[in-house]
Amino acid sequence: MHNQEAFPTGKVGAIIVSAGSGSRAGGDEPKQYRLLGGKPVLIWSVLAMLQRNDIATVVVCVPPGGLAQAYAILPRSARLVVVEGGNTRTESVRAGIRALQPHAPQSVLIHDGARPGLTQPVIAELLAALGEADAAAPALPVSDALKDRSGPTLRTVARDQLVRVQTPQAFRWDVISNAYASAKDAAVDDLALVEASGAKVALTSGRPELMKITYPEDFAVAEKLIAGPTLRVGSGFDVHGFEPGDAVILCGVRIPHTKKLEGHSDADAAWHALTDAILGALALGDIGDHFPPSDPQWKGAASIKFLQHAVKLARDHGFQIANADITILAERPKIAPHREAMRLATAQAMGVSSNVVSVKATTTEKLGFVGREEGIAAQASVLLSR
Repeated sequence: MHNQEAFPTGKVGAIIVSAGSGSRAGGDEPKQYRLLGGKPVLIWSVLAMLQRNDIATVVVCVPPGGLAQAYAILPRSARLVVVEGGNTRTESVRAGIRALQPHAPQSVLIHDGARPGLTQPVIAELLAALGEADAAAPALPVSDALKDRSGPTLRTVARDQLVRVQTPQAFRWDVISNAYASAKDAAVDDLALVEASGAKVALTSGRPELMKITYPEDFAVAEKLIAGPTLRVGSGFDVHGFEPGDAVILCGVRIPHTKKLEGHSDADAAWHALTDAILGALALGDIGDHFPPSDPQWKGAASIKFLQHAVKLARDHGFQIANADITILAERPKIAPHREAMRLATAQAMGVSSNVVSVKATTTEKLGFVGREEGIAAQASVLLSR
């Protein structure tokens, strides 16, 4: 259809189709809103598209009546347009094309929101392929044996010339917009609408991580392929000075003493350090970002609130506490008599077994502010596993 070489992709548009109910994937909500690696499935594709400066407009097609739910999770971007899709994939893509029309793109990428493994090399290869083709799609060879069971007996199907086609699929704008303008029936994918018209189609390298999430078990596979490292390490440190009092609180345990620790909350240096370790492993700032000491609501607050908030964030991001190690630096009071109680309290607060919680104590041999009994310090390390 187009014979010119080095076709300039120019202004690129993108359509992310995410209007289905995802009922086969199970769960209480559509699969595109379920968490994968701490982010809704849909967000992975949206962020991948927005990462490219040459993609001028990204249209997200969501279920009818689902605009509010989509806006609640989508990033704020002037390049992002959200529209309601239809009852079929073809209707949803047609709605996306209408939304892109005013932006006059020269080429468009059409992608399934249920394929969160989209990467920049995939997009670059597709746009480059449009230099000599009307359309392009990533494809993988078929490695499994194929059988036709439509007849009375199984029949082996030759697979040498077969491929598994993925998305995104890339098109010159006039090719795909004209195809959808004349399409009367639903199509299995967008390529199907242009294949019969004589369009030149190029196939680029597919990727296993571009898998489509369809069934409940696909989430576990996608986590391994897409969501990144399965282990995170964090460390935390905290220190509080003494003031007049009759006890200190460490790891949630009240320990009688001639002084207490000074702080805006209950000054539990051990749990503050552990909270920071968890937040650090998640790359979510520190305890002061989440619980500012200037906020009066946290005055005298029990530090279990801070710790459990951090643990919940870890679980929301798909992680669990693999183990935690706390070291308390103090001359007095002596920690050893209370260590087991502190381990149990910490494990209970985090909802884990005490077998994965370590609490240790040491002195500074009379050196520094700890040695002068001016305060107590604590450090903690934590391992998170996905």
